[in-house]
Amino acid sequence: MGILEEAAGAFAAVEGVKKLDPNAGILTEGVAAVAGFEGTKEVTELIEKHEENSEQQG
Repeated sequence: MGILEEAAGAFAAVEGVKKLDPNAGILTEGVAAVAGFEGTKEVTELIEKHEENSEQQG
């Protein structure tokens, strides 16, 4: 997984926070960015594990 996917996750999370709370502060946006970054990484790792297990079984 590249930095582009992680950055896209962070960007999407920040935009989501802005939609929910247009007056969100910089701290809230920062937390959303970190959550989006880490969330994207975890989802990608989960997908990779699933693909590896599928290859081993089939």
